[in-house]
Amino acid sequence: MTRIEVRELEYFLTVADTLHFARAAEQLGIAPPPLSRAITALERRLGTTLFVRTSRRVELTEAGRVFRTEARATLRALDRAIRRTQQAGHGALRIATPPGTGAGLLRDLVRGYLARFGPDTVELVFCRDQTAAVRDGRADVALVCSAEDLTGLDAYPLATEQPVALVAADHPVAAERTVTPACLRRDHRYTAELPPVGLDALVDLVATGQLVAVVGDSAVERVGHHVAAVPVTGLAPTDVLLAWPEDSHDPRISGLLDLLGNDEPAAGARAGTAGALA
Repeated sequence: MTRIEVRELEYFLTVADTLHFARAAEQLGIAPPPLSRAITALERRLGTTLFVRTSRRVELTEAGRVFRTEARATLRALDRAIRRTQQAGHGALRIATPPGTGAGLLRDLVRGYLARFGPDTVELVFCRDQTAAVRDGRADVALVCSAEDLTGLDAYPLATEQPVALVAADHPVAAERTVTPACLRRDHRYTAELPPVGLDALVDLVATGQLVAVVGDSAVERVGHHVAAVPVTGLAPTDVLLAWPEDSHDPRISGLLDLLGNDEPAAGARAGTAGALA
């Protein structure tokens, strides 16, 4: 198998991005002739041509376009590996969570970990895309809903949330015991896609009559008296999962799973069902 050095990938990608050897060499801080020789040597080792070079232009071949995609993925994977290695067993366990996660679930998870492993052992990473935060190394574990793409991740079910409609306290359905999706859809303020804001901002939008939204019932404790939470019939509940990199050997994640009483990822945890983590 041909072994490629990281330096060679960086050289290749800089040329592939600029399609100009002189500009690429300037960005890399080297002279053009050594860069040209390095690319030629790389092509020889790969046994294929990566660039079509003329006196007027430089273009990627089909093989070059494929290698550009793979080289970028390789460098990203290397960056992730470095971040995870630096973090593993050191520093706080970073938990990615969307803004406004139900306080009860997050509270129990964090307080349980702190009680066992000591103060300053948990860091919350608030973001809208928790799985991306885990995949790129910004977080070690994440709270996610079962509808998300969990490719490359292991997961453990933490809780099941029932859907509730958040409506203004003076909304016609606020006094109802339950509400159906069909009833909600008749309201022009209803949205099936939650806006990219935290729970507090979402509650403000509902309280002022600008929005009707369906969230998990863990949000009920945060709504206040200006908003009513009405159970929704006809919608499936949402599974809330803890997700982490597949085949991780991070002792902090093992400690968290031990705290939860889990030895193995739950069967079928990657399959998921429809739902949303508010």
